[in-house]
Amino acid sequence: MTKTTPLNVLFLCTHNSARSILAEALLNHLGKGRFKAYSAGSSPRDNQVPNPMALRTLEKAGISTEGLSSKSWDVFATPDAPHMDLVITVCDNAAGEVCPYWPGQPATAHWGYADPSEAAGDDDQRLEAFRQTLHLIHRRLEIFINLPLTSLDKMGLEKSARELASK
Repeated sequence: MTKTTPLNVLFLCTHNSARSILAEALLNHLGKGRFKAYSAGSSPRDNQVPNPMALRTLEKAGISTEGLSSKSWDVFATPDAPHMDLVITVCDNAAGEVCPYWPGQPATAHWGYADPSEAAGDDDQRLEAFRQTLHLIHRRLEIFINLPLTSLDKMGLEKSARELASK
């Protein structure tokens, strides 16, 4: 990775409506041009859109929601798709599924988070679940974006990303 070429990171979840959306927006916010984040789902529902509570949580945190959309991971498995350097699953369901072939064979890691959209309670309690998930993702991403460049080469990238799963 050079200083002018951002590291492309794809976050995967089942429906691409909450956790992967939060991770995409947050890495694009924190990455300051060193990283370009994307998100997708293994099986988004018909007419799937980002969870409104995920969008509200991002907006309340001052993070842009512009351009966020739910899409199938197939979009990133085509020859003309952006080349991914790292693919991170953020839900256990997607981690257990057979992924498509990713052009360039990117490094992979799994960072599991509970699904905030399944939280019980009133709107305030559910929003708190989204805020907590954003906070957990933020903690890992802060460490990740501050890794030295030597940790972000092909071999170091997978090792570093996988070690962060325990943080």
